[in-house]
Amino acid sequence: MFILDKNTMFKKYFSSYLIVAVMVTMFVGGFYIGKGEHQITVVNSNGEPVESGSVTINEKDVKSYLGKDVDFDLFMDVWKMLKSRYVDQPVSETKMLYGAVSGLVSSLDDPYSVFLEPKISEEFSESLNGRFEGIGAEIAIKHDILTIVSPLPDSPAEQAGLKPKDKVIKIDGVSTENMGINEAVDNIRGEKGTTVVLNIYRDGEDDFRDIEVIRDTIKVVSVTWEMKENNIAYIYLRNFNTDTTLVFNSIQKEIIEANPSGIIFDLRSNPGGFLQSAVDVASAWIENDVVVIERSNNAYREYRSNGKPVFKDIPTVVLINGGSASASEITAGALQDYGVAYLIGEKSFGKGSVQIVEDLQDGSSVKFTIAKWYTPNNRTIDEEGIAPDEVIELTEEDFNEDRDPQLERAVEYLGKN
Repeated sequence: MFILDKNTMFKKYFSSYLIVAVMVTMFVGGFYIGKGEHQITVVNSNGEPVESGSVTINEKDVKSYLGKDVDFDLFMDVWKMLKSRYVDQPVSETKMLYGAVSGLVSSLDDPYSVFLEPKISEEFSESLNGRFEGIGAEIAIKHDILTIVSPLPDSPAEQAGLKPKDKVIKIDGVSTENMGINEAVDNIRGEKGTTVVLNIYRDGEDDFRDIEVIRDTIKVVSVTWEMKENNIAYIYLRNFNTDTTLVFNSIQKEIIEANPSGIIFDLRSNPGGFLQSAVDVASAWIENDVVVIERSNNAYREYRSNGKPVFKDIPTVVLINGGSASASEITAGALQDYGVAYLIGEKSFGKGSVQIVEDLQDGSSVKFTIAKWYTPNNRTIDEEGIAPDEVIELTEEDFNEDRDPQLERAVEYLGKN
């Protein structure tokens, strides 16, 4: 999933979960924080903001790691200049160090390689577990109006009385006119226990109303399913999180017991997640074979399917769009290569690189690219994406009118095959 402004987001990424605002950029954008977009926050051991911190630098030890053509004295000279002569004293050594390390990683010119300060690193880790603090509502901009698409079951949003199609007019008294999705998410999300007031308009009512929502920790189930018309099982996979394999294995049993005539596997706007989860999911269709190939600067590895391919003989359509990225592209590409699924929708995002997260001693972490992925037929995913077998666009008009021609075509296709 990836957040765009309101004039373009409908084309690829239908909506944005307030509870996964952090995750939105985490997978597709590699938790990218561009220049000038982020202010470093220094915290103490209790997570409380503090003005500054101290940094110990052993210049001799540092120099031993550098190549002959790298003079670390340059760094130390600038460090000392700022420490002694910058106009607003004292300067924060911790902020200076984090800024320097962030610049070090950003010099790779790789949007998926980033330094995460302790607070952001913690949020990153929590998001991988599908836990977020927010109100638990899906929002979108329809007809130029910020709209509640759906509150999640048992979420603070649902408990407060928010309903699908509610128009959000104000957030804590601030008008949402001309407000983009990203800004709306930033204004609505917040820490557990805090309150946000949404002024909404509901169709059929004469007056606006204020709804207070107390934010809480939300646990999102990454995959759900239901039976559609014509005995078709519809599986919706939001992302490949820590719970995905366990939940998906349970769902497999339920679907087999329902004996569907076909399966629609919806990976639209799925930003990805854990590689092993993608392999486990693809194994429901692929029997003892390669799911994805990983190549690094000095290694080659094949990830093979595992378990019994219980869906292998069930006609399957996979839905993808421009928001399908990373692990979802691995899954869709593998099923397409083996001919066990028919892909409908729009070309996927094209995020085919592998990142590793290394935790550092102060609670920060660094995430950087170590390899690239290829489909079983050796197709590159990175920057190329996965092209569907049949292109069906979802237009702005479709989005505004709650039409889903991609899903409709999938039902039609399965009805004829």
